[in-house]
Amino acid sequence: MSRATVLEARNLQVHRGQVQVLDVPALDLRAGEVLALMGPNGAGKSTLMLALAGLLPLSRGSLRFKGAELGSRPEREAYRRRMTMVFQDPLLFDTTVAQNIAAGLKLRGIPAAVREPAVRAWAQRLGIGHLLGRPARQLSGGEAQRTALARAFALGPEILFLDEPFASLDAPAREGLLDDLGRILAETGSTAVLSTHDQAEAARLGHRLAVMRDGRVLQTGGLREVMNHPEDPFVAAFVGMETLLKGQVAASGEGLLTLRLGKGGDGHEVLAVGEARPGQTILVGIRPEHVALSLQTDKSSSARNAFPGTVTKVVPRGPFFKVELDCGFFLAAYVTAQSLAELGLAPGGAIVASFKATAAHLIRREGLDSEV
Repeated sequence: MSRATVLEARNLQVHRGQVQVLDVPALDLRAGEVLALMGPNGAGKSTLMLALAGLLPLSRGSLRFKGAELGSRPEREAYRRRMTMVFQDPLLFDTTVAQNIAAGLKLRGIPAAVREPAVRAWAQRLGIGHLLGRPARQLSGGEAQRTALARAFALGPEILFLDEPFASLDAPAREGLLDDLGRILAETGSTAVLSTHDQAEAARLGHRLAVMRDGRVLQTGGLREVMNHPEDPFVAAFVGMETLLKGQVAASGEGLLTLRLGKGGDGHEVLAVGEARPGQTILVGIRPEHVALSLQTDKSSSARNAFPGTVTKVVPRGPFFKVELDCGFFLAAYVTAQSLAELGLAPGGAIVASFKATAAHLIRREGLDSEV
């Protein structure tokens, strides 16, 4: 079922002095979705979020909220009353938790008889009901961010902007808040924009993803679409497609390509699903979780690509380990601790890496020599 468009941004540009820091031709936000803005530090995520929230003057471009353009100052001010924003630093007042949660409602003239039940309800939903009388300055980082979120949700915003809300939290506080916020967003059907540089946060909370670099949106789409079908080498690397292989098409037919790696196309051959002309330069990406490792070639496997190689590095990655290989070309794979031990994976060890032709994703066909 398609979602109605709530916010439309067209030709957004922001300059600081003579420097252009934001250039976004088009971006839409749909009702009931969480749009995750993802990119490295300095990519322009916060700048775009402030522009979408109407809190940053535009050098050029327009915003439309529910079909109506936000052209005049009164229109922009009315729009800002229908959204709210939570920052990386909670920005709490030097009062109690209850008074902080109630602050926005009080500013809007909501009477105490309505305000107080809302404060208690949102404090309970965010797990801080027992802290209502505590001074805000005595809160931990996680408790302070929960208070800021309760204050935001209590206002019933039509759009919630979340600017890296987990960045300053320790791992336990971050995990707990991710779970609770994900549940609340789903239960309320909230429309939200989340800024993050963390792939796991985007995957857990987002419905759609917009990957940014240098003030530009490089790709937007559903999470699986962007993660598994990036359209740009930077996007591919940023969303975890760590192996990027460039070569020339040696053969093509029936939806299957033979890609010859190496300069001049004289190296190893990789089979990939896709269409291209023989002789064309192709870049393919392979996610590490799609690479299987074994001590010898498995002739019963359906994987069309199998390469003997040598382990060059083993790096812990949360519950997994990233294994970097030299197969005559770089290849990365993820394995569990159990597989690491069973295969005896260590630098210098011999291994066979395999992946399916469907796991070799075609990223881009042109401009490769200068950008990869």
